[in-house]
This record gives sequence, C-alpha cells and structure tokens, in this order.
Amino acid sequence: MIRPVLTEIGIFLIPFAVYALFLAATRSGLFARSSWPVTIVARLALVALALVIAGLIGLAHFSGGGPESTYIPAHIDNGKFVPGTEK
Repeated sequence: MIRPVLTEIGIFLIPFAVYALFLAATRSGLFARSSWPVTIVARLALVALALVIAGLIGLAHFSGGGPESTYIPAHIDNGKFVPGTEK
C-alpha cells in the first residue's frame, strides 16, 4: 500500500519540480520569494491535484482483476505452495 501512496506524492510534486527547473534554467532566483507568488503556487497546486486525481482514477480503473473474476489467495495444497491466482 505504501508504493501507490509514494507514487501519488511523487505525481503531486511534479509540477513544482518542473517550475523549479524552469526557474533554475532561467536563473530567476530559485529561492527568491518573488519567484514563488501565491497565484503561481495556487495554479501549481491545482495542476498537481488534477494529476493526482487522474492517477487515482487510473489506479482504480486499471488495477485489479477483470470483471467477473475471483481472486484465489495463495495457499498450501497437498504440501505444495500455490501462489494466488485470478479465476
């Protein structure tokens, strides 16, 4: 469960990292307070939230088994380990 959470945090940080790279490339003062006005940060946060929502929708839609499938968990059958499968 931690991997999807870390992935979504990384996706959230992408717009901020791209803007920071833009500031570094243009030598506009990456750490200057004037380079990070509230309107820019708000727009970056909105884009980041849209990316996270799209990522969560994609995760929910494309992960897991197909329709009408049943997951059979891993078990031991006649002394042999049988990995989990979808039927």
